[in-house]
Amino acid sequence: MAAKELKQFTLEEVAEHNKPDDLWVVIDAKVYNLSRFKDLHPGGISVLTNEEIAGQDATEAFYGLHRHEVLERPQYQRLQIGTIQGEQSAIYGRIVGEISDVPYAEPTWLSQGYHSPYYTEDHRKFQRAMRRFVDEFVYEDAQAREEDGKRPSQSVIDKMAAMNLHAMRMGPGKHLQGLSLMDGLVKPEEFNYFHELIITQEIARCGARGYGDGLLGGKVIGLPPVLNFGSEALKARVVPEVFAGKKFICLAISEAQAGSDVMGLQTTAVKSEDGKEWIVNGTKKWITNATFADYFTVGCKTEDGLTVILVERGPGVETRQIKTSYSATAGTAYITFDNVRVPVENTLGEEGGGIFVILSNFNHERWVMCCGSARSQRSIVEECLKWATQRKAFGKPLISQAVIRSKLASMIARTESVQSWLENITYQMCHMTYKQQSQKLAGQIAFLKSYSTRCAQETAKDAVQIFGGRGITRTGMGKFVEHYHSSVTFDALLGGAEDVLADLGVRQAMRAMPKNARL
Repeated sequence: MAAKELKQFTLEEVAEHNKPDDLWVVIDAKVYNLSRFKDLHPGGISVLTNEEIAGQDATEAFYGLHRHEVLERPQYQRLQIGTIQGEQSAIYGRIVGEISDVPYAEPTWLSQGYHSPYYTEDHRKFQRAMRRFVDEFVYEDAQAREEDGKRPSQSVIDKMAAMNLHAMRMGPGKHLQGLSLMDGLVKPEEFNYFHELIITQEIARCGARGYGDGLLGGKVIGLPPVLNFGSEALKARVVPEVFAGKKFICLAISEAQAGSDVMGLQTTAVKSEDGKEWIVNGTKKWITNATFADYFTVGCKTEDGLTVILVERGPGVETRQIKTSYSATAGTAYITFDNVRVPVENTLGEEGGGIFVILSNFNHERWVMCCGSARSQRSIVEECLKWATQRKAFGKPLISQAVIRSKLASMIARTESVQSWLENITYQMCHMTYKQQSQKLAGQIAFLKSYSTRCAQETAKDAVQIFGGRGITRTGMGKFVEHYHSSVTFDALLGGAEDVLADLGVRQAMRAMPKNARL
Protein backbone atom coordinates (compact mmCIF):
# COMPACT_ATOMS: atom_id res chain seq x y z
CA MET A 1 0.00 0.00 0.00
CA ALA A 2 1.47 3.35 -1.02
CA ALA A 3 2.22 5.86 1.70
CA LYS A 4 -0.14 8.83 1.96
CA GLU A 5 1.30 11.85 0.14
CA LEU A 6 1.66 14.75 2.55
CA LYS A 7 1.06 18.31 1.46
CA GLN A 8 3.10 21.30 2.56
CA PHE A 9 1.48 24.24 4.31
CA THR A 10 2.58 27.58 5.68
CA LEU A 11 1.92 28.52 9.29
CA GLU A 12 -0.47 31.18 8.01
CA GLU A 13 -2.52 28.57 6.15
CA VAL A 14 -2.72 26.40 9.26
CA ALA A 15 -3.84 29.39 11.34
CA GLU A 16 -7.04 29.65 9.24
CA HIS A 17 -8.19 26.28 10.58
CA ASN A 18 -8.94 27.26 14.16
CA LYS A 19 -12.62 26.40 14.63
CA PRO A 20 -14.08 23.33 16.41
CA ASP A 21 -15.29 21.82 13.13
CA ASP A 22 -12.15 22.80 11.24
CA LEU A 23 -9.30 22.27 13.66
CA TRP A 24 -5.63 21.92 12.70
CA VAL A 25 -2.49 22.08 14.83
CA VAL A 26 1.24 21.92 14.23
CA ILE A 27 3.48 19.61 16.26
CA ASP A 28 7.18 19.50 15.42
CA ALA A 29 6.69 20.81 11.84
CA LYS A 30 3.92 18.25 11.18
CA VAL A 31 0.34 19.34 10.50
CA TYR A 32 -2.51 17.37 12.11
CA ASN A 33 -6.22 17.64 11.36
CA LEU A 34 -8.04 17.15 14.67
CA SER A 35 -11.52 18.06 13.47
CA ARG A 36 -12.88 14.53 13.86
CA PHE A 37 -10.61 13.62 16.77
CA LYS A 38 -11.55 16.49 19.10
CA ASP A 39 -14.53 14.66 20.62
CA LEU A 40 -12.31 11.66 21.36
CA HIS A 41 -9.51 13.66 22.98
CA PRO A 42 -8.97 12.26 26.53
CA GLY A 43 -8.35 15.75 27.86
CA GLY A 44 -11.59 17.16 26.50
CA ILE A 45 -12.48 19.52 23.62
CA SER A 46 -11.63 22.78 25.42
CA VAL A 47 -7.92 21.95 25.46
CA LEU A 48 -7.82 21.72 21.66
CA THR A 49 -10.04 24.73 20.95
CA ASN A 50 -7.96 27.02 23.16
CA GLU A 51 -6.80 29.98 21.07
CA GLU A 52 -3.17 29.16 21.82
CA ILE A 53 -3.65 25.64 20.39
CA ALA A 54 -6.20 25.72 17.57
CA GLY A 55 -4.48 26.61 14.30
CA GLN A 56 -1.18 27.20 16.12
CA ASP A 57 2.18 25.54 16.64
CA ALA A 58 1.33 23.41 19.68
CA THR A 59 4.67 21.63 19.95
CA GLU A 60 5.59 22.98 23.36
CA ALA A 61 2.11 22.44 24.78
CA PHE A 62 1.97 18.88 23.41
CA TYR A 63 5.31 17.80 24.86
CA GLY A 64 4.39 19.33 28.18
CA LEU A 65 1.58 16.79 28.42
CA HIS A 66 2.46 13.79 26.24
CA ARG A 67 5.28 11.39 25.50
CA HIS A 68 6.57 11.32 21.94
CA GLU A 69 5.40 7.71 21.54
CA VAL A 70 1.80 8.98 21.36
CA LEU A 71 2.48 10.44 17.92
CA GLU A 72 3.92 7.12 16.77
CA ARG A 73 0.68 5.22 17.38
CA PRO A 74 -1.13 4.35 14.12
CA GLN A 75 -4.42 5.96 15.17
CA TYR A 76 -2.65 9.30 15.62
CA GLN A 77 -0.28 9.00 12.68
CA ARG A 78 -3.39 8.90 10.47
CA LEU A 79 -4.30 12.39 11.66
CA GLN A 80 -1.24 13.92 9.99
CA ILE A 81 -2.16 15.67 6.74
CA GLY A 82 1.03 17.53 5.93
CA THR A 83 4.18 19.35 6.99
CA ILE A 84 5.22 22.97 7.40
CA GLN A 85 6.91 24.40 4.35
CA GLY A 86 10.65 24.93 4.85
CA GLU A 87 10.77 23.21 8.25
CA GLN A 88 11.99 19.79 9.36
CA SER A 89 10.93 17.66 12.30
CA ALA A 90 13.57 17.85 15.03
CA ILE A 91 12.11 15.65 17.76
CA TYR A 92 12.49 11.89 17.76
CA GLY A 93 11.69 9.08 20.17
CA ARG A 94 13.33 5.74 20.79
CA ILE A 95 15.45 4.69 17.80
CA VAL A 96 15.95 0.95 17.54
CA GLY A 97 19.50 -0.06 18.38
CA GLU A 98 20.80 3.48 18.85
CA ILE A 99 22.80 4.98 21.71
CA SER A 100 21.09 7.85 23.54
CA ASP A 101 22.79 11.24 23.26
CA VAL A 102 21.22 12.52 26.48
CA PRO A 103 24.04 13.20 29.00
CA TYR A 104 24.51 10.34 31.49
CA ALA A 105 21.80 8.27 29.78
CA GLU A 106 24.50 5.75 28.89
CA PRO A 107 27.41 4.40 30.93
CA THR A 108 30.65 6.24 30.22
CA TRP A 109 32.10 3.52 28.01
CA LEU A 110 29.21 3.96 25.57
CA SER A 111 29.30 7.75 25.58
CA GLN A 112 30.93 9.42 22.59
CA GLY A 113 34.48 10.58 23.20
CA TYR A 114 35.02 8.59 26.42
CA HIS A 115 37.25 5.59 27.06
CA SER A 116 37.32 2.54 29.32
CA PRO A 117 40.01 0.00 30.28
CA TYR A 118 37.41 -2.74 30.73
CA TYR A 119 35.65 -3.07 27.37
CA THR A 120 37.14 -4.28 24.10
CA GLU A 121 35.88 -3.70 20.57
CA ASP A 122 34.29 -7.15 20.80
CA HIS A 123 32.28 -5.96 23.80
CA ARG A 124 31.12 -2.94 21.79
CA LYS A 125 30.00 -5.12 18.88
CA PHE A 126 28.22 -7.40 21.31
CA GLN A 127 26.47 -4.46 22.96
CA ARG A 128 25.25 -3.11 19.61
CA ALA A 129 23.82 -6.51 18.71
CA MET A 130 22.24 -6.96 22.12
CA ARG A 131 20.62 -3.51 22.07
CA ARG A 132 19.11 -4.08 18.65
CA PHE A 133 17.86 -7.49 19.77
CA VAL A 134 16.17 -6.07 22.87
CA ASP A 135 14.70 -3.10 21.01
CA GLU A 136 13.33 -5.26 18.20
CA PHE A 137 12.11 -8.35 20.06
CA VAL A 138 11.89 -7.69 23.81
CA TYR A 139 10.85 -4.08 24.49
CA GLU A 140 7.25 -4.18 23.23
CA ASP A 141 6.62 -7.55 24.86
CA ALA A 142 8.00 -6.16 28.13
CA GLN A 143 5.53 -3.26 28.14
CA ALA A 144 2.57 -5.49 27.24
CA ARG A 145 3.31 -8.27 29.73
CA GLU A 146 4.13 -5.88 32.54
CA GLU A 147 0.62 -4.52 32.05
CA ASP A 148 -1.38 -7.72 31.55
CA GLY A 149 0.64 -9.89 33.96
CA LYS A 150 1.03 -12.81 31.58
CA ARG A 151 4.27 -14.80 31.35
CA PRO A 152 6.82 -13.38 28.88
CA SER A 153 5.88 -14.50 25.38
CA GLN A 154 7.28 -17.83 24.28
CA SER A 155 8.29 -16.23 20.98
CA VAL A 156 10.72 -13.94 22.87
CA ILE A 157 12.07 -16.85 24.90
CA ASP A 158 12.57 -18.86 21.69
CA LYS A 159 14.41 -15.98 19.99
CA MET A 160 16.69 -15.68 23.02
CA ALA A 161 17.33 -19.42 22.87
CA ALA A 162 18.28 -19.13 19.20
CA MET A 163 21.00 -16.66 20.20
CA ASN A 164 21.94 -18.86 23.19
CA LEU A 165 21.22 -15.94 25.50
CA HIS A 166 19.80 -18.25 28.16
CA ALA A 167 23.17 -19.99 28.33
CA MET A 168 25.11 -16.72 28.31
CA ARG A 169 23.12 -15.42 31.29
CA MET A 170 24.82 -18.13 33.37
CA GLY A 171 28.11 -16.29 32.86
CA PRO A 172 31.32 -17.72 31.36
CA GLY A 173 32.10 -21.40 31.73
CA LYS A 174 32.17 -24.88 30.26
CA HIS A 175 28.42 -24.79 29.61
CA LEU A 176 29.09 -22.47 26.65
CA GLN A 177 31.45 -24.85 24.86
CA GLY A 178 30.26 -25.76 21.38
CA LEU A 179 27.53 -23.10 21.31
CA SER A 180 27.14 -20.31 18.76
CA LEU A 181 26.81 -17.15 20.82
CA MET A 182 24.83 -14.28 19.32
CA ASP A 183 25.15 -15.76 15.83
CA GLY A 184 28.87 -16.34 16.32
CA LEU A 185 29.62 -12.77 17.35
CA VAL A 186 31.65 -13.92 20.38
CA LYS A 187 33.57 -17.16 20.87
CA PRO A 188 32.58 -19.25 23.91
CA GLU A 189 36.13 -19.16 25.30
CA GLU A 190 36.22 -15.33 25.01
CA PHE A 191 32.86 -14.71 26.67
CA ASN A 192 33.35 -13.05 30.08
CA TYR A 193 31.40 -11.32 32.81
CA PHE A 194 31.39 -8.01 30.95
CA HIS A 195 29.39 -9.69 28.19
CA GLU A 196 26.92 -10.91 30.79
CA LEU A 197 26.79 -7.43 32.35
CA ILE A 198 25.86 -6.05 28.92
CA ILE A 199 23.05 -8.60 28.52
CA THR A 200 21.56 -7.76 31.92
CA GLN A 201 21.82 -4.01 31.48
CA GLU A 202 20.30 -3.99 28.01
CA ILE A 203 17.29 -5.97 29.24
CA ALA A 204 16.95 -3.59 32.21
CA ARG A 205 16.54 -0.68 29.77
CA CYS A 206 13.01 -1.93 29.07
CA GLY A 207 11.92 -0.29 32.33
CA ALA A 208 9.65 -3.20 33.25
CA ARG A 209 10.85 -4.61 36.57
CA GLY A 210 8.40 -7.48 36.87
CA TYR A 211 9.04 -8.54 33.30
CA GLY A 212 12.77 -8.42 33.92
CA ASP A 213 12.34 -11.11 36.57
CA GLY A 214 9.72 -12.91 34.53
CA LEU A 215 12.14 -13.20 31.61
CA LEU A 216 13.56 -16.28 33.32
CA GLY A 217 15.18 -14.51 36.23
CA GLY A 218 14.49 -17.70 38.15
CA LYS A 219 16.77 -19.57 35.78
CA VAL A 220 19.60 -17.10 36.35
CA ILE A 221 19.62 -18.00 40.06
CA GLY A 222 18.10 -21.49 39.98
CA LEU A 223 20.19 -23.20 37.31
CA PRO A 224 23.77 -22.43 38.54
CA PRO A 225 23.51 -24.95 41.42
CA VAL A 226 22.60 -27.61 38.84
CA LEU A 227 25.51 -26.58 36.60
CA ASN A 228 28.00 -26.44 39.46
CA PHE A 229 26.85 -29.26 41.72
CA GLY A 230 24.59 -31.58 39.73
CA SER A 231 25.68 -34.99 38.45
CA GLU A 232 26.66 -35.28 34.79
CA ALA A 233 23.54 -37.34 34.10
CA LEU A 234 21.30 -34.76 35.75
CA LYS A 235 22.90 -31.89 33.85
CA ALA A 236 22.62 -33.76 30.56
CA ARG A 237 18.88 -34.18 31.13
CA VAL A 238 17.97 -30.76 32.54
CA VAL A 239 20.35 -28.11 31.20
CA PRO A 240 19.75 -28.45 27.43
CA GLU A 241 15.98 -28.09 27.71
CA VAL A 242 16.33 -25.06 30.00
CA PHE A 243 18.83 -23.41 27.64
CA ALA A 244 16.40 -24.13 24.79
CA GLY A 245 13.59 -22.33 26.63
CA LYS A 246 11.46 -25.48 26.66
CA LYS A 247 11.52 -25.98 30.43
CA PHE A 248 11.77 -23.44 33.24
CA ILE A 249 13.52 -23.51 36.60
CA CYS A 250 13.49 -21.39 39.77
CA LEU A 251 15.40 -21.09 43.05
CA ALA A 252 13.27 -21.99 46.08
CA ILE A 253 15.07 -20.99 49.29
CA SER A 254 12.99 -18.33 51.10
CA GLU A 255 10.19 -19.33 53.44
CA ALA A 256 7.66 -17.46 55.53
CA GLN A 257 9.76 -18.42 58.57
CA ALA A 258 13.18 -17.79 57.02
CA GLY A 259 14.31 -15.16 54.52
CA SER A 260 17.87 -13.97 54.99
CA ASP A 261 18.18 -16.55 57.80
CA VAL A 262 19.06 -19.49 55.55
CA MET A 263 19.89 -21.75 58.49
CA GLY A 264 16.33 -21.32 59.72
CA LEU A 265 14.72 -23.18 56.80
CA GLN A 266 11.87 -25.49 57.84
CA THR A 267 11.23 -27.47 54.63
CA THR A 268 12.36 -31.05 55.27
CA ALA A 269 13.66 -33.90 53.16
CA VAL A 270 13.95 -37.42 54.56
CA LYS A 271 15.11 -40.58 52.85
CA SER A 272 12.64 -43.28 51.86
CA GLU A 273 13.06 -46.70 53.49
CA ASP A 274 14.98 -48.05 50.51
CA GLY A 275 17.17 -44.91 50.42
CA LYS A 276 16.42 -44.27 46.75
CA GLU A 277 14.25 -41.18 47.17
CA TRP A 278 13.92 -37.99 49.13
CA ILE A 279 10.49 -37.24 50.56
CA VAL A 280 10.11 -33.45 50.64
CA ASN A 281 7.60 -31.57 52.81
CA GLY A 282 7.26 -27.87 53.48
CA THR A 283 6.58 -24.51 51.90
CA LYS A 284 8.47 -21.77 50.10
CA LYS A 285 7.43 -18.14 49.65
CA TRP A 286 8.16 -15.23 47.28
CA ILE A 287 9.70 -17.57 44.69
CA THR A 288 10.33 -15.87 41.34
CA ASN A 289 9.06 -17.77 38.25
CA ALA A 290 7.53 -20.51 40.42
CA THR A 291 4.06 -20.20 38.87
CA PHE A 292 5.37 -21.56 35.56
CA ALA A 293 8.52 -23.43 36.66
CA ASP A 294 9.08 -27.08 35.75
CA TYR A 295 12.04 -27.47 38.13
CA PHE A 296 12.63 -26.11 41.64
CA THR A 297 16.11 -25.84 43.20
CA VAL A 298 15.04 -26.35 46.81
CA GLY A 299 16.88 -25.79 50.08
CA CYS A 300 15.85 -28.49 52.58
CA LYS A 301 16.61 -29.40 56.18
CA THR A 302 17.95 -32.96 56.26
CA GLU A 303 19.45 -35.27 58.89
CA ASP A 304 22.97 -34.01 58.15
CA GLY A 305 22.10 -30.31 57.95
CA LEU A 306 20.98 -28.40 54.86
CA THR A 307 20.78 -30.12 51.48
CA VAL A 308 19.85 -28.66 48.09
CA ILE A 309 17.63 -30.87 45.93
CA LEU A 310 16.28 -30.40 42.40
CA VAL A 311 12.53 -31.06 42.59
CA GLU A 312 10.53 -31.58 39.42
CA ARG A 313 6.94 -30.40 39.13
CA GLY A 314 4.64 -33.36 39.72
CA PRO A 315 2.40 -34.96 42.34
CA GLY A 316 2.52 -33.10 45.65
CA VAL A 317 3.91 -29.84 44.18
CA GLU A 318 1.50 -26.92 44.22
CA THR A 319 2.18 -23.27 43.31
CA ARG A 320 -0.07 -20.30 44.04
CA GLN A 321 0.55 -16.81 42.75
CA ILE A 322 1.47 -14.11 45.26
CA LYS A 323 0.32 -10.57 44.49
CA THR A 324 3.22 -8.17 44.96
CA SER A 325 4.01 -4.55 44.12
CA TYR A 326 5.18 -5.45 40.64
CA SER A 327 3.59 -7.37 37.78
CA ALA A 328 2.38 -10.95 37.94
CA THR A 329 4.51 -11.56 34.84
CA ALA A 330 7.36 -12.34 37.27
CA GLY A 331 5.51 -15.49 38.31
CA THR A 332 6.07 -14.92 42.05
CA ALA A 333 4.53 -17.79 44.00
CA TYR A 334 3.95 -19.67 47.23
CA ILE A 335 5.00 -23.32 46.88
CA THR A 336 3.71 -26.28 48.83
CA PHE A 337 5.58 -29.59 48.86
CA ASP A 338 3.40 -32.41 50.17
CA ASN A 339 5.21 -35.75 50.38
CA VAL A 340 6.98 -35.08 47.10
CA ARG A 341 9.17 -38.03 46.12
CA VAL A 342 12.46 -37.07 44.45
CA PRO A 343 15.25 -39.42 43.25
CA VAL A 344 18.38 -39.07 45.39
CA GLU A 345 20.24 -38.53 42.12
CA ASN A 346 18.68 -35.05 42.11
CA THR A 347 20.80 -34.03 45.10
CA LEU A 348 22.96 -31.00 44.30
CA GLY A 349 26.30 -31.22 46.04
CA GLU A 350 26.87 -33.31 49.13
CA GLU A 351 24.16 -34.28 51.57
CA GLY A 352 24.36 -31.78 54.42
CA GLY A 353 26.51 -29.47 52.27
CA GLY A 354 23.64 -27.32 51.09
CA ILE A 355 24.82 -24.19 52.88
CA PHE A 356 27.91 -24.13 50.65
CA VAL A 357 25.75 -24.60 47.54
CA ILE A 358 23.43 -21.79 48.59
CA LEU A 359 26.12 -19.33 49.64
CA SER A 360 28.26 -19.93 46.55
CA ASN A 361 25.21 -19.06 44.45
CA PHE A 362 24.63 -15.73 46.21
CA ASN A 363 27.60 -13.89 44.71
CA HIS A 364 26.45 -14.24 41.12
CA GLU A 365 22.80 -13.61 42.01
CA ARG A 366 23.62 -10.38 43.84
CA TRP A 367 26.03 -9.22 41.16
CA VAL A 368 23.35 -9.69 38.47
CA MET A 369 20.96 -7.63 40.57
CA CYS A 370 23.56 -4.87 40.83
CA CYS A 371 23.93 -4.87 37.04
CA GLY A 372 20.19 -4.35 36.62
CA SER A 373 19.93 -1.80 39.41
CA ALA A 374 22.75 0.34 38.01
CA ARG A 375 21.15 0.47 34.56
CA SER A 376 17.65 1.12 35.86
CA GLN A 377 18.88 4.11 37.85
CA ARG A 378 20.50 5.49 34.72
CA SER A 379 17.25 5.16 32.78
CA ILE A 380 15.48 7.21 35.45
CA VAL A 381 18.19 9.87 35.20
CA GLU A 382 17.49 10.08 31.47
CA GLU A 383 13.74 10.40 32.07
CA CYS A 384 14.31 13.21 34.57
CA LEU A 385 16.76 15.12 32.38
CA LYS A 386 14.32 15.04 29.47
CA TRP A 387 11.39 16.09 31.64
CA ALA A 388 13.27 18.89 33.39
CA THR A 389 14.24 20.48 30.08
CA GLN A 390 10.83 20.22 28.37
CA ARG A 391 8.52 20.92 31.32
CA LYS A 392 7.80 24.56 32.19
CA ALA A 393 6.85 25.79 35.64
CA PHE A 394 6.39 29.42 36.68
CA GLY A 395 7.05 30.38 33.07
CA LYS A 396 10.50 28.78 32.98
CA PRO A 397 11.90 25.33 32.20
CA LEU A 398 11.97 23.12 35.26
CA ILE A 399 15.74 22.78 34.92
CA SER A 400 16.09 26.50 35.73
CA GLN A 401 15.12 25.72 39.33
CA ALA A 402 18.21 25.24 41.52
CA VAL A 403 16.49 22.62 43.67
CA ILE A 404 15.81 20.47 40.57
CA ARG A 405 19.43 20.74 39.44
CA SER A 406 20.53 19.73 42.93
CA LYS A 407 18.39 16.60 42.82
CA LEU A 408 19.69 15.73 39.37
CA ALA A 409 23.27 16.22 40.53
CA SER A 410 22.76 13.71 43.35
CA MET A 411 21.03 11.24 41.06
CA ILE A 412 23.84 11.39 38.50
CA ALA A 413 26.56 11.07 41.15
CA ARG A 414 24.89 8.00 42.66
CA THR A 415 24.40 6.36 39.28
CA GLU A 416 27.98 6.92 38.16
CA SER A 417 29.44 5.67 41.45
CA VAL A 418 27.38 2.46 41.34
CA GLN A 419 28.42 1.72 37.75
CA SER A 420 32.09 2.39 38.49
CA TRP A 421 32.13 0.09 41.52
CA LEU A 422 30.23 -2.54 39.55
CA GLU A 423 32.75 -2.50 36.70
CA ASN A 424 35.65 -2.76 39.15
CA ILE A 425 34.12 -5.86 40.77
CA THR A 426 33.28 -7.32 37.34
CA TYR A 427 36.94 -6.93 36.35
CA GLN A 428 37.98 -8.82 39.48
CA MET A 429 35.49 -11.59 38.65
CA CYS A 430 37.04 -11.93 35.19
CA HIS A 431 40.45 -12.55 36.77
CA MET A 432 39.46 -14.82 39.66
CA THR A 433 38.48 -18.46 39.89
CA TYR A 434 35.06 -19.37 41.25
CA LYS A 435 36.68 -20.25 44.58
CA GLN A 436 38.63 -16.99 44.72
CA GLN A 437 35.46 -15.04 44.04
CA SER A 438 33.79 -16.75 47.00
CA GLN A 439 36.73 -15.87 49.24
CA LYS A 440 37.49 -12.34 48.03
CA LEU A 441 34.28 -10.86 46.62
CA ALA A 442 31.43 -11.98 48.88
CA GLY A 443 31.85 -8.89 51.05
CA GLN A 444 32.48 -6.54 48.13
CA ILE A 445 29.39 -7.70 46.24
CA ALA A 446 27.30 -7.55 49.43
CA PHE A 447 28.43 -3.96 50.00
CA LEU A 448 27.75 -3.03 46.36
CA LYS A 449 24.24 -4.45 46.41
CA SER A 450 23.40 -2.71 49.67
CA TYR A 451 24.82 0.57 48.38
CA SER A 452 23.22 0.24 44.95
CA THR A 453 19.73 -0.38 46.25
CA ARG A 454 19.98 2.43 48.79
CA CYS A 455 21.01 4.75 45.94
CA ALA A 456 18.14 3.42 43.84
CA GLN A 457 15.57 4.25 46.48
CA GLU A 458 16.92 7.78 46.87
CA THR A 459 16.84 8.23 43.10
CA ALA A 460 13.27 6.94 42.93
CA LYS A 461 12.20 9.41 45.62
CA ASP A 462 13.91 12.33 43.87
CA ALA A 463 12.45 11.36 40.51
CA VAL A 464 8.90 11.44 41.87
CA GLN A 465 9.53 14.91 43.27
CA ILE A 466 10.78 16.08 39.86
CA PHE A 467 7.78 14.63 38.03
CA GLY A 468 5.23 15.66 40.66
CA GLY A 469 1.79 14.09 40.23
CA ARG A 470 2.90 12.41 37.01
CA GLY A 471 5.45 10.46 39.05
CA ILE A 472 2.65 8.61 40.83
CA THR A 473 0.51 8.07 37.71
CA ARG A 474 0.78 4.70 35.96
CA THR A 475 0.28 6.12 32.47
CA GLY A 476 1.56 9.11 30.52
CA MET A 477 4.66 11.20 31.06
CA GLY A 478 5.72 9.72 34.37
CA LYS A 479 4.79 6.06 33.82
CA PHE A 480 8.37 4.77 34.00
CA VAL A 481 9.10 6.83 37.12
CA GLU A 482 5.91 5.60 38.80
CA HIS A 483 6.76 2.01 37.95
CA TYR A 484 10.33 2.42 39.18
CA HIS A 485 9.24 4.02 42.43
CA SER A 486 6.66 1.30 43.14
CA SER A 487 9.01 -1.61 42.40
CA VAL A 488 12.47 -0.36 43.42
CA THR A 489 12.31 -1.98 46.85
CA PHE A 490 12.36 -5.45 45.28
CA ASP A 491 16.08 -5.12 44.64
CA ALA A 492 16.57 -4.01 48.23
CA LEU A 493 15.09 -7.29 49.49
CA LEU A 494 15.69 -10.04 46.93
CA GLY A 495 19.03 -11.76 47.38
CA GLY A 496 19.39 -10.38 50.90
CA ALA A 497 18.11 -7.30 52.72
CA GLU A 498 20.28 -4.17 52.69
CA ASP A 499 21.20 -4.19 56.38
CA VAL A 500 21.99 -7.91 56.35
CA LEU A 501 24.31 -7.49 53.36
CA ALA A 502 26.02 -4.42 54.79
CA ASP A 503 26.71 -6.36 57.97
CA LEU A 504 28.01 -9.30 55.89
CA GLY A 505 30.46 -6.98 54.19
CA VAL A 506 31.85 -5.75 57.51
CA ARG A 507 32.10 -9.28 58.90
CA GLN A 508 33.97 -10.40 55.79
CA ALA A 509 36.37 -7.48 56.27
CA MET A 510 36.93 -8.44 59.90
CA ARG A 511 38.03 -11.92 58.85
CA ALA A 512 40.91 -10.34 56.95
CA MET A 513 41.74 -7.83 59.67
CA PRO A 514 45.39 -8.21 60.77
CA LYS A 515 45.60 -9.17 64.42
CA ASN A 516 48.54 -6.82 64.97
CA ALA A 517 46.93 -3.75 63.40
CA ARG A 518 46.98 -0.80 65.79
CA LEU A 519 46.61 2.97 65.57
